[in-house]
Amino acid sequence: MFDHLERARLATTPTALEAGPVIDGGTRLWVKRDDLTGLGGGGNKARKLEFLCGDALARGARALVTVGAAQSNHCRITAAAGAQLGLEVHLVLSGDEPTRAEGNQLLAALFGAQLHFTGAAESHWGELEIAREALTSELDAEGLAPYSIPIGGSTAVGALGYALAFVELLEQCDEQRITPTAVVFTSSSGGTHAGLLAGRAALAALGSAVPDVIAIGVAKGVNVGLPDVAELGNDVLDLMNLPDTRIDPDDVEVDTRWIGEDYAIPTTAGDDAVRWAAERGGWLMDRTYSGKGLSGVLGLAAEGRFDPGADVVFVHTGGWPALFAANGVPA
Repeated sequence: MFDHLERARLATTPTALEAGPVIDGGTRLWVKRDDLTGLGGGGNKARKLEFLCGDALARGARALVTVGAAQSNHCRITAAAGAQLGLEVHLVLSGDEPTRAEGNQLLAALFGAQLHFTGAAESHWGELEIAREALTSELDAEGLAPYSIPIGGSTAVGALGYALAFVELLEQCDEQRITPTAVVFTSSSGGTHAGLLAGRAALAALGSAVPDVIAIGVAKGVNVGLPDVAELGNDVLDLMNLPDTRIDPDDVEVDTRWIGEDYAIPTTAGDDAVRWAAERGGWLMDRTYSGKGLSGVLGLAAEGRFDPGADVVFVHTGGWPALFAANGVPA
């Protein structure tokens, strides 16, 4: 399903599947360590960038352009990918240029990326995408042959990384003799979700038993159905040469209750989950993504969503560098 696709080998995979503590209702928590994908400090975007950068190289690109919030994990890892592949990298970021780079920005600059600050608010993704498109046009006119990547790398090409990750995860579950009830993860731009559902649909079509896939939405767009995750996932299946396998829209589950006031604004439950993860598993999670995602897992368990003794996998998508930015650590 994947061998025919262009791919740049950037990530350290397979990532570990670790047994965590038993949580409410007797649920056994497992953590898929995609914070340890290696590239540029790790995180889920490394899997997406393998296929995005493979496509970029096949198209003759000499530069990568992408966009994100001020402390974007995706932008940081794209900078690392460019450094490894010898491609110039331009990052379009929210907010104003700081007097001192911290967290993901510090690492992105260290990897040699050029940072372009827009002054836009963290949650104004439309404004940021317009700025990305404008910069791409400028670089194209300069002859840099830029490959332009939307926010989060959430295209069908990028989402291929998580279709493959779903297959990897279920192979590990078989090896550890567990049958997970659910796979839960944090979702903001929808690409990881679409990829997981594509992998799930592909294995289900082959007769495999597959778990529920539950997204914890931390951005307003994905919480109201943008992008259309089923549609994006079906585009992934087309790239996998599986045009007759489709995602049932009823399988798209986004729990919208854990975002709080808005994207990138911390919540009490999310901050509690950041501390919980550090104290009980030595896991580093951030306040924008993984902390809010884990708060959803813990909340669902407390509500009785999972049967007693069920195995539930939380995909830890990374984000630890943001802990070292201003207000990155819960007070």
